[in-house]
Amino acid sequence: MIKIFPSAISMGQFVVSPTTHPTECGRFRASISVQRSQGNGSYCRVFRFDKTFASRDAARLFAVSQGWLQTSMAQPPAC
Repeated sequence: MIKIFPSAISMGQFVVSPTTHPTECGRFRASISVQRSQGNGSYCRVFRFDKTFASRDAARLFAVSQGWLQTSMAQPPAC
């Protein structure tokens, strides 16, 4: 069972946790954690993005959008 934190969003069989990080220049970066637990196997990927945003809300929206794209893919890319 995956613990879902307040900022986490359930997307089908995945849980996406978007986060934002302030930069030194006052802008924000986005990142996401995509998790799935099924039977004895689990899947967890963390994505950090280089693009910066003027607001925390814009960075979070970007992170959620990227999480949706990752969970919509039939075969997520392997590292």
